[in-house]
Amino acid sequence: MNIDPQLLEIIVCPDCHGQLEEGTDELVCTACGLAYPVRDDIPVLLVDEARKPA
Repeated sequence: MNIDPQLLEIIVCPDCHGQLEEGTDELVCTACGLAYPVRDDIPVLLVDEARKPA
């Protein structure tokens, strides 16, 4: 995954507005745990596409 660090500083979870951190192939919210997929180095920040925490 190759996401610009400056972009990671400004994007937030669309559900709870928590901070996102890089996972293996997804961005994970540090507050609510939702994991958003990254496709072709583009974060898909749609709650309907997010994986719920286990």
